[in-house]
Amino acid sequence: MAARRKRQTDPPLLVVEISLGSSARDHDVAVDFLGRPVRLVRIGTDGDLRTAEELVRRWGALADAVAVNGAAEALATGRLDGDPAVAIRRLMSAAADGTVTDGSRLHEVLQEWSVRWVQNEMPGYFSNARTVVLGADHARTVGVLREFTDNIDVHDPVARGGVGQLDPRPLLGAAARALTWPVRQVNAAVREDTMLPAELANRSWLAHRPEDSDVVVAAYHELVTSGFADLHGKAVITSAVTDDQLADLAARDVDLVVDTTPQPYEVTVDVATLEAMMRATVRAPGGAPERLRDDDLLEIILTAGLQPRLLQPNGPRRKSRFAFVIHPLSKKFFTKIEPLGTVVRHSPPLVIDAVEKAMAYLPPTVYSHVTGITSPTGAEVEGWLISVGGTPKEILAHDPEFTYDKLLAAAEVARGLGAQIMGLGAFTKVVGDAGVTVARKSSLPITTGNSYSASGALWAAHEAVDRLGLLERSDGGIIRGRTMVVGATGAIGSVCARLLALASDELWLVSPETAKLLALKQDIEREHPRAVVHAAATPGEHLAEMDVIVTATSGAGKRVLDIMDVKPGCVITDVARPLDLSAEDVAKRPDVIVVESGEIELPGTDVRMRDIGLPPGVAYACLAETVALALEGRYETFTVGRAIEWEKVKEIYQLGLRHGMRLAAISGVNGVYTDEDFQRVRRLALVALGEPPAAAPA
Repeated sequence: MAARRKRQTDPPLLVVEISLGSSARDHDVAVDFLGRPVRLVRIGTDGDLRTAEELVRRWGALADAVAVNGAAEALATGRLDGDPAVAIRRLMSAAADGTVTDGSRLHEVLQEWSVRWVQNEMPGYFSNARTVVLGADHARTVGVLREFTDNIDVHDPVARGGVGQLDPRPLLGAAARALTWPVRQVNAAVREDTMLPAELANRSWLAHRPEDSDVVVAAYHELVTSGFADLHGKAVITSAVTDDQLADLAARDVDLVVDTTPQPYEVTVDVATLEAMMRATVRAPGGAPERLRDDDLLEIILTAGLQPRLLQPNGPRRKSRFAFVIHPLSKKFFTKIEPLGTVVRHSPPLVIDAVEKAMAYLPPTVYSHVTGITSPTGAEVEGWLISVGGTPKEILAHDPEFTYDKLLAAAEVARGLGAQIMGLGAFTKVVGDAGVTVARKSSLPITTGNSYSASGALWAAHEAVDRLGLLERSDGGIIRGRTMVVGATGAIGSVCARLLALASDELWLVSPETAKLLALKQDIEREHPRAVVHAAATPGEHLAEMDVIVTATSGAGKRVLDIMDVKPGCVITDVARPLDLSAEDVAKRPDVIVVESGEIELPGTDVRMRDIGLPPGVAYACLAETVALALEGRYETFTVGRAIEWEKVKEIYQLGLRHGMRLAAISGVNGVYTDEDFQRVRRLALVALGEPPAAAPA
C-alpha cells in the first residue's frame, strides 16, 4: 500500500462529508493524516435528500473522496421519510464509483474491535451483561457481544417495542404438584395469595426492561429519541460522540462510553469520513481511489495509531452484578414471608410439615434485589438473593444430586437476571462436594464463600477475646494465654497456627498426621522463635488449659473435642465446614464463646436488602465474599471444595478491606452475639473460675 500512497510533496487531500444529519456540526478544517495534510469539509443538509444528492455530485468531481452518512439520524429526528438504507444508496450512486463511501467496511471492523478492546482492557465487563440495542445498524457489535452474553434485546429506535422475557423452567414440576397437595387444601383465596406471588415475582424479575440494562448499544440520536431515561451505572456503546453529547451522558451518570470511532482531531469525525480519508491515500495506477483491501485497512489503522475511545465521564468506576443462593434455615423462616406466613400460622403441624417438604421442590425464586453497595474505589454492585426453598432437614433428606439440580436451576435464573458470579450460602455450600459439581456444570462462575467465612471467623475470634475481657495483652498485642489449633495440619488449620504463633505466648498444634505435625512445628519455630510451640495427636488433657481454640478439621461431622472439657471463658472458633461443634454441644457450655462466623458490614450508605436475619447492611461472610469478588470484577470460580486455601483466605480478606468491608458482628450457632451475651458469658466464666464477677472492660 505504501507504494500507492500520494507522496509527501503532493497537494493536500480534499475529503468531504455530505450528511443528511444536522448542519450544526459543519466544519472546514485542516488536519494531518498519515503524514499528509488533509482538508476536511462537513456539510449537513438536515434531512434534505435532494440537496445532499446535488452536493455529492458537485463535490464528487472535486474531492479525493466523499463520505455520506446521517440517514438514520435524520429519520430518528423526523427530518427524513422512508428507508434510510435507500437514501444512502441514492447518495452513493450520485457520484463516480469509488469516490463515495458510507464507511460500512470500516464500521464493521471498528464495532467488533471496540467490544474486544473493552473486554481485554476490563476483563469480564460484558460477561452476561443485560444489553439493549437501539436501532439496526449495530449487527457486528451484537454479534461479538453474543460471545460474552445472551442477555441481548433489540428495540426499535423510534417506537420502542416490548422486551423478550426469559421463561424459567420448573424443577421437578410433577413432584412439586404432588407434595403441595396439603397446601392446596387450604382456603382457595389464601392459597392463591400464597403461591401465585412467587411465580409472578420470578416472571417479573426475569422480564428485561431497558431501564434494568447494563449496556446500551445506540447512536446518540437513537438514545435521545428512544426516551431512555435511566442511564445510571450503564455503559453506552456509540459512535462519533461529540463533546456536548459526552457531557450529556456524564450528567445522566453513565459509567462508561465506548466510542467505536477513533477521534484523532479536535472536530468529531464520522466513521465514513475516516474511511474516505483512508481511500484518498490509496490510489490506483490511474490516480482514482480504489477499494480498500484488508491489508490496507490493517496497515492504516496501525500506522495512524487509531483505536476506540473508552471514556469514563464520571471517573473510574464499574458496576457489577452477583447472585447469591439462600435457603430457609428452619420452618420458622416461612412465617416471615407473607402471605405464606398466614398459612403457616393458621395450620396444624401436619400441614406445616407438608409445606416444608413442598417448598423444597419449588423452583428457585428471587427473594430480594440487593442495591446500594458501593466501594470506596467507586465500584458498585447490584445483586439478587435467590431462594431454593429447602430447609437443611429437606436438603439432607435428598441425594446431593437433588440439591445440585436446584442450584443449577438457580444459576440459570441468575444468568437471566444478568449476574456475573453466583455464591452459595448456608448448607448449599457444603452439601455434596461443596460446590465442585455445581461450578463445573453452571453457566456462571461459582464461589462457596468459605474463604471469607474462615477469614471472618478468625477476625471475629480476635474481637471476641477483646470483648470478653478475660485475657491480658502485651503492648504489642500478644495474648497472654494458651492457644490451640485442632486440625493444625490442614490447609486452613496450618494458617491459623501461624497466626496464633504471632498472637499468643503458647501454642498447641493438634493433628493425627504425625509427620506433618512435626514439620509444621519446626517451620513455626523457625519463623517465630518467640512462640512456645507444642504438638499432640489429640487435644487430651491440655484442652482444659486453653484460652483460645480454633477447630479447623475436615472430620465431616466426627467429634473432635469434648466441649465439656474446655476452660470457662474460652473462645472457640469453629472454622470447619461442616461445623465441628453442634448447637447441642454449644448449649452445654453457656460460659464459653463459640464463634461460628464473623458477619461483614457491606460498603455503601444506602444498602438495601430484605431481611436475612442480620442488621441492615450486614451480610454473612460467604455472601460478602461474592460481593467482594463482584466489586473487584473477579468473575471467577474462587472457593469450591472442602480444602480451603490459605492464599485465598488472605486474598479475600485484603479484597474486603480494599472495598470498605468491616467486621460488623460475631455469630455463633444461635445467631449474633450481643453485648449482653458477652457480659453473661463473662460473669458465668468468672464464677466457674472462682473469681468475683466484674464487668468487661469498655
